[in-house]
Amino acid sequence: MAKTLELEFGTEFGKTARISVDNPKEPIDEAQLKLSMEQIIASDVFFTATGKLAVAKGARVIDRNVVEYEIG
Repeated sequence: MAKTLELEFGTEFGKTARISVDNPKEPIDEAQLKLSMEQIIASDVFFTATGKLAVAKGARVIDRNVVEYEIG
């Protein structure tokens, strides 16, 4: 089972940009998450094809199960 925390931001040109974090620490503290996203925006380190990160839109944890089968 693999989990990923996906942070969703609005950019300066009105598009959406995402940052993924593997194996997030759970449970997710929503207040800390919001603060962290605001700090990411304020740091101005990320620039995307659709502009700088401008606003925190949301976040989600994606839980993925992978079952591998050996054939041969």
